[in-house]
Amino acid sequence: MQRIIERTKVLPNTHQLGEVCQIFAKDNPELRGKGGCWGIVSAVNEFSCTVKMWDGEYTIRLQHLKSYNYLPAECEQMQVICDRISGVYSDSLEETVKSLLQLLGKVNRPYLTAVEEKLLSVVELEYGNEIKF
Repeated sequence: MQRIIERTKVLPNTHQLGEVCQIFAKDNPELRGKGGCWGIVSAVNEFSCTVKMWDGEYTIRLQHLKSYNYLPAECEQMQVICDRISGVYSDSLEETVKSLLQLLGKVNRPYLTAVEEKLLSVVELEYGNEIKF
């Protein structure tokens, strides 16, 4: 009985607003297609966090999140990237464009390469994103 209690202990939520986390879909069907993506914590709850991703906000349980432990400046860079991607993302986009934005949402570093930056800029120009950088 003691082992079951120890195994099911819930650790306190140590995530912070603005933190960049990787999503682990594991056995959660609601996170299908989101495994390996990153998101930015926009709300900290007792057993979950609300995370902003390229295609919207999701409430995700703690066992499905892992912090990238980025520095504050890197988290700010990721927030800019997230805002840019979500600024152009919509379900009505062509499949190729949606796939590109989804792949950018899986980049596991706090910056875009020169080519990724150019591709995102072209998408922003083509789809009329109002945010200018």
